Amino acid sequence: MKKHDQERILVEVTSRVVDRYVAAAKERQGYLEGVLSDTLYHETLRLERERSSDPAAQAWRKLHSGVRRELPNASPSRQRAMLTRLTRAFAEEVLGNFNERVYKVTTRALPRGLTALLKGASLRRVASLDILSHSLADHLQLEGEVEHVKALLDKGTLLVTPTHGSNLDSPLLGYGIYLMGVPPLLYGAGINLFTNPVLSWFMGNLGAYRVDRKKKAALYKEVLKEYSTVALELGYHSLFFPGGTRSRSGQVERRLKKGLMGTAIQAYTNNLIAEKPKPNLYIVPCTINYKLVLEAETLIADHLKEVGKSRFIITDDEFSKPRKILNFMSQLFSLDARIVLRFSRPLDVFGNPVDLQGRSLDPRGRVVDTSSYVTRDGVPVHDPQRDRQYTSELSEAIGASYLRDNVIMSTNLVGFALTNLLQRHNPGMDRYRLLRTGGSQQSFPMAELHSEVQRCLDAVRGLEEGPALEDIVARGDVPEIVNDALKHFAIYHTTAAARRRGDRVFHQDRNLLLFYGNRLRGYDLGRSLAATA
Repeated sequence: MKKHDQERILVEVTSRVVDRYVAAAKERQGYLEGVLSDTLYHETLRLERERSSDPAAQAWRKLHSGVRRELPNASPSRQRAMLTRLTRAFAEEVLGNFNERVYKVTTRALPRGLTALLKGASLRRVASLDILSHSLADHLQLEGEVEHVKALLDKGTLLVTPTHGSNLDSPLLGYGIYLMGVPPLLYGAGINLFTNPVLSWFMGNLGAYRVDRKKKAALYKEVLKEYSTVALELGYHSLFFPGGTRSRSGQVERRLKKGLMGTAIQAYTNNLIAEKPKPNLYIVPCTINYKLVLEAETLIADHLKEVGKSRFIITDDEFSKPRKILNFMSQLFSLDARIVLRFSRPLDVFGNPVDLQGRSLDPRGRVVDTSSYVTRDGVPVHDPQRDRQYTSELSEAIGASYLRDNVIMSTNLVGFALTNLLQRHNPGMDRYRLLRTGGSQQSFPMAELHSEVQRCLDAVRGLEEGPALEDIVARGDVPEIVNDALKHFAIYHTTAAARRRGDRVFHQDRNLLLFYGNRLRGYDLGRSLAATA
C-alpha cells in the first residue's frame, strides 16, 4: 500500500466496519457488547497460547485490558468508541506497504544474487556478477493466457487467484508478474513470515499485508475482508489464495474459501455506485506447478495426521530454514527444472469468461452487461444473499480453471502410478498401514512401472478438459518420464520417494509418492484405468 493511501485505507476500513456493526446494533439489544466480548474472548485465548513478550503482543494486552475494564459499564457511545479502537488496531496490524524503489531493486537484483549464492559464489564474486550465466527467470516458465492478462491492464483491476502449495508461491508469482510486465500485486501473507526482520522488511515494501490466521474473532475477519475490498476499489491489483492455506495433501484445491472472494463483488458494486470510469475487476486463476515441493514432507505428514484444521498455520516447516530453501532451489536448478506458472482465461467477478476487450461473455459467447447483475431498478445495490450465490458460481469457475490448467509433471505421474501399483498389489489393506509398511512388495519391476505409467498417461490424455502436461510428459516417452521423476525424487528430500536399483524400482517414502501423485486426484480417471486393468 503506497504511503499516500495508507491513512486513507485505515480510515475507510475502520469507518465501514464500525458503521456496519452499529447499524446492526440498532435492531439487536446488546449486540455491540456481544461483538466486543467475542473479540476479547478470542484474543485472550490467542495471547495466552502464544505467551509472547514482544512489543506488539504487549500492546494488544494493554488494549484488551483497557476495553475489558470499561465494557461492563460502558454506554452505547463508549461501546462504539471501544469498537473503533479495536477495529483500527486490527487494520493497522494488517496494513501493508509498497516502496517502488525497493521493488525495482529487489526484482532486478535478487534473482541474480540468489542464483550466485546457490552456485556457492563468494560475496566478491556476487558483487561483480561476472559469474552469472543464468537467473531465476530461466527457471520460471510462464504459460497460458499471458497476453490476455496483459491486455486487461488498462480495462480494470486484476485479482490473481493462484493455487497454493508452498510458501515460495508468493515471491515466485510476484517475480513472474514482474517478468510479464504487470504491475506489482498487493497480497496477504501469513504473519509468521514476518518474523525474520530482513524478509519482513522486503515483504512489507513489496506490497504484502499481514494475515494472522490465529486470530479467530469475527471482527478481525471483517477487517481483512474490508481491507481487500477497499484496496481493490483503489485500483490495487491484488493476489489472494482462494484455497486459504497451502494444500496439505498435494491435491489441486477444490473447496475454496469464499470470504475474501466475495470482496471482488463488493468492490465492483461499490465502483458502480461511485460511478468510476473503469469499474471492472478481472479474476485471473493461475496454477503454480513444481516438480518438487519445498515443504512436501511436512505438508503430507500434517495431512495424514488429520490435524490440518488445528494446525492451520505451520510455523516450523522447511520454509523457516533458509539453508533448506537454498538447497532446494539449488537442486532444482542443477537439473534445469522449470517452475511453471500457468495463467487461465480471465473471468469477471461472476465467473463469466471475458474477452481481450474485457467484455463478459455468456456460455454462447455473447457479450453481457454485468452491471445488470447488481442493479435494482437501474441502481447498483448490495444484496448479501444474491452476492453469496454469485461468489459460489465464481468459486466453481475458478476450481474448474485449476483442473483445466493444472500442469502434470513427471513426479506427479510416476507418484500416481506407483501409488496405484501399491494399492493393486495389496487389495483391502488399510491405506495408512499400506503407507507405513509398503505392503507385500518392497519394489516393482521397471517394466511393470513403465506399463502403469503408460496406462495413467493414456487416461489423462483421454480427459476432455485438462490437465496440461509439462514438456517431458507431453512427449510421451515413458522411460524418459520415469527416469526424470526418479532423478528428481533422489535430489532433495530426506529419503527419496522412490529409487531404481537394477531393473526394479523401490518405493521408499510412500507418503511423498502419495503427495506428488495426489496432483492427479480430482479427475475422473478411475473408469478409464479400470477399463484397461
